Amino acid sequence: MTDRTPLPETPDVPALIAAMSLDEKLAQLIGLWLDVSAAGGADVAPMQHEMLSKVGELDDYIGHGLGQLTRPLGSRVVRADEMRSSLRAIQQRVSANSRLGIPALVHEECLTGLQLYGATTYPSPLAWGASWDAESVREMGRRIGSSMAGLGIHLGLAPVLDLVRDPRWGRVEECISEDPYLVGLIASAYIDGIQSQGPGATLKHFLAYSNSQAGRNLAPVHIGRRELLEQFAVPFEMAVKLARPSSVMHSYAEIDGVPVAADPNILTGLLRDDWGFEGTVVADYFGVAFLHTLHDVAADLEEAAVKALTAGVDVELPTGNAYLEPLKAAIESGAVDIALVDRALERVLRQKVDLGVFAETGDDDGPIDLDPVESRAVALRIAERSVVLLKNDSGLLPLGTDVSGAAVAPPRTVAVLGPNAHSAEAMMGNYSFTNHVEVPEGTPIGIEVPTVLDALRAELDGSATVVHAEGCRVRADQEDPEEAAAGIRAAAELARGADVAVVVVGDRAGLFGRGTVGEGSDTDDLVLPGRQGELVDAVLETGTPVVLVLVTGRPYPLTRWAGRAASVVQAFFPGEAGAAAVAGVLSGRLNPSGHLPVSMPRVPGGEPYSYLHPRLGGDNPVSSVDPAPLWHFGHGGSYTSFSYDELSVTADRSDTSGTLSVSVTVRNTGRRSGADVVQLYGRDLFASVTRPMRALLGWARVELAAGESAVVEFSVPADRLALVSRELQWLVEPGAFEFIVAESAGAEGLAARIELGGETRVLGRDRALVTPVSVTARALVEA
Repeated sequence: MTDRTPLPETPDVPALIAAMSLDEKLAQLIGLWLDVSAAGGADVAPMQHEMLSKVGELDDYIGHGLGQLTRPLGSRVVRADEMRSSLRAIQQRVSANSRLGIPALVHEECLTGLQLYGATTYPSPLAWGASWDAESVREMGRRIGSSMAGLGIHLGLAPVLDLVRDPRWGRVEECISEDPYLVGLIASAYIDGIQSQGPGATLKHFLAYSNSQAGRNLAPVHIGRRELLEQFAVPFEMAVKLARPSSVMHSYAEIDGVPVAADPNILTGLLRDDWGFEGTVVADYFGVAFLHTLHDVAADLEEAAVKALTAGVDVELPTGNAYLEPLKAAIESGAVDIALVDRALERVLRQKVDLGVFAETGDDDGPIDLDPVESRAVALRIAERSVVLLKNDSGLLPLGTDVSGAAVAPPRTVAVLGPNAHSAEAMMGNYSFTNHVEVPEGTPIGIEVPTVLDALRAELDGSATVVHAEGCRVRADQEDPEEAAAGIRAAAELARGADVAVVVVGDRAGLFGRGTVGEGSDTDDLVLPGRQGELVDAVLETGTPVVLVLVTGRPYPLTRWAGRAASVVQAFFPGEAGAAAVAGVLSGRLNPSGHLPVSMPRVPGGEPYSYLHPRLGGDNPVSSVDPAPLWHFGHGGSYTSFSYDELSVTADRSDTSGTLSVSVTVRNTGRRSGADVVQLYGRDLFASVTRPMRALLGWARVELAAGESAVVEFSVPADRLALVSRELQWLVEPGAFEFIVAESAGAEGLAARIELGGETRVLGRDRALVTPVSVTARALVEA
């Protein structure tokens, strides 16, 4: 134990660096993961047990200090009343056993809520995207940040800004959308929410991680530089400039043969020089060592450390495999300049100052409630706004109200069937504590998570008889084939005797093949997992009207059933309160208002797909494969109806440097109140490079009573019409542009054209990234 004068809350960083030995400097550039075997013996990071086989005890590593504590609470079951005292004890040891007494920065996962036992589990990011509700996501961030601050957690490893491109990739459920603008604004709101409470947020996974070959985790990425900059980089650029995140995590991707962890053009040139990022770049877990063990671009850990540090990786996580002894050897041999260590160290220490790491007193502030009623309310609101009504042509839904919202007699008997109908785990994503960490058998979930069956019974409240059968399991390898066949027959018999069958199928989140979706749980066919397809077929063959409910972490092609099911509802892992949201939509208590943040495939052979395709990327006469989705990006049904009219496009100046005003009137033409997502798309009709047929320029979520209308005005900077040229410059070119207001990327909508004159304009670092939107209500008109 070292006796010293405590450091001030805002130490002189240059002076502190000057006083540090090489060992003390390197200790600040690593994390330490103590709970190697806490997760029931199962990996919670790629190759975790192989990479952590030599990790010792805390005191073995803190003699020179410690940069970060890796997930000290989130890798095992820790009771809420023990969390703060456990962290305080670790921090006291870190300070007491090192010469300088610099506290460690504590990081945890927080994608769907703070990933701790007993903490609120919010909807998955795909559900955030489906809500199109940045303000509710901002409030979720505030709730998460407040919990982090109360426990002494400084940094959260979220959000994920990867674009959905191939739904076979298991980590699609961690993504927000396929559209970069929707991702950028929603993610920025989340970051702003967390950082408003003191802790920092981490953007991940920078860059192009989701575009891996065939949707396989960590597979190579093949992408042109223009598409990289114009689509995959945009959400990160928006978040860096709009929300100023504390950290950025590099991705595992190798782009055109160059791993991001060793690419200074991306980690320094693009991120810092072009965008002005000032925080720390942290390694995705084992990402520095993977330069040697997986990418084969470094002969040993020493070379891996040199390449990563030179590229701009400031902190090695989760441990110091490369940045301790191997990097020390490289410095002592002259293979790397100590100035690069000092560069990273200055960023690390300034981050600790900014996040209040030096200012903590270690005093308790009272009881801890990680799942308070206020947080559950936010989780419920996002879930309610994220449920997407994909199809309801027959009007089977809602079950308990008419189109005006008035109560009606529901069906006498409702059969609720399927493996996700009565499963709490099915409601939550891969980065929930429940599905991420394998806890000892018999350990309760730790939070209240009703199932769809529970919630629908409560909704119908005895007015209908609700019967239930599982039918089959989500995964075929978890059940006996004969038992599954018998279960499917039993479910069909229940359906045959019911007035309506609600079939709840989908995914089970889990890591590295332990689930049907999640990190390392990729798929090769996009078929509903296990024997769920057989179950759906068997129920449909009974002739009983079917409501097909998907609770999933990815979009599935539903062409096989879409024409036969009366209604189809999509819920992307809606979180601990999600069952009430799904049941509320089924009963009619809630009017669905979710809109797809991704395209729903028609056939697996059309993937990978994005609505942001040029003309030849969609259906065309020169290919026999039609990649057009079954339901388009932005699609979402309602129990009321909306119309658009009075589209107007004007410009404050008719050249490439002005602002265009696009206004439209949206009207609720139905018999009950509801929310519409008014979507504005743009198209550059003729350009120097091929352009998307449509690209989202802005949106507004508008709540309208029956008969009510509102004017939505989008102020579109000409910068939002820019493209990346063949010379890799952002340009606004003169010419004809089309603006479309539509209910989805595939709907006809209303369109207007405008011509921009003048010269081609080269955009700088301060280019406009956001389209401001205003909504003005109009007088109520009788429907």
